[in-house]
Amino acid sequence: MGIGTIFSFFSVAILLTLAPGPDILFVIAQSVSQGKQAGIATALGLCTGLLVHISAAVLGVSAVIYQSALAFAIVKYAGAAYLLYLAWQAFREKDSSLAFGRQKPMAYASLYKKGIVMNVLNPKVSLFFLALLPQFVDPSAGQIPQQMLVLGVIFLVQALAVFTLVSIGAEKLRQWLSAHTAITRRIHWLKGAIFALIGIQIAVSERS
Repeated sequence: MGIGTIFSFFSVAILLTLAPGPDILFVIAQSVSQGKQAGIATALGLCTGLLVHISAAVLGVSAVIYQSALAFAIVKYAGAAYLLYLAWQAFREKDSSLAFGRQKPMAYASLYKKGIVMNVLNPKVSLFFLALLPQFVDPSAGQIPQQMLVLGVIFLVQALAVFTLVSIGAEKLRQWLSAHTAITRRIHWLKGAIFALIGIQIAVSERS
C-alpha cells in the first residue's frame, strides 16, 4: 500500500470515529459520570473488541454473519439486551453524585470488560469493517488479508487515541457539571438514557 492510501484511510478513520455512534457515546457517558480514567478504561475495552471484528473481517467471518440472518439477529439482540441491562443498572444507582475520588482497580477492570462485550456484541461493527477495509486494499499488490489487517490496526490505534482525547474533554464537562448539583443528582438517569438509546439503536439496526 502506498503512503497516499494509508493517509486517506487514516483521515477517513478519524472522521468515522468522531461521528456520533454507540462507541463514542459510551466513552463520553463513562467519562462524564466517573472521570477520564473510566472513559479511557472503557476505550481500551472497546478497542480490544475491535480486534475481534478486525480478525473477523480478515478471516471472512463477518461475511458469514452478514449472509446469515439468524447469526446477525442473535449477535444484534444479545448486544441490545446487554446495553439495556446496563441502562437498568444505571437507573437503579442510588448514589448519583459525581465522585471525584479515584476508582478502584476492579472498577476499571469492569469498565474494560464492559467495553469489550459491548463492542463484540455489535454486529454492525463487523459489517463496517467488511465494507470499509476492502475499499482501501490494492488487489494488484497481493496479500489482501495482510493489507486488511494493517488497515484494521491503523483504525484501532487512531480510535484509541481519539477516544482518549474525548475522555479528557468529557471530564472538562464533568467538572462543569460538578458545580450544578441539580444536574449531578440526575447524572445516572442521563447515563441510563444513553445506554438505552444505544441498545435500541443496535436492536433496530438492519443489515445493509
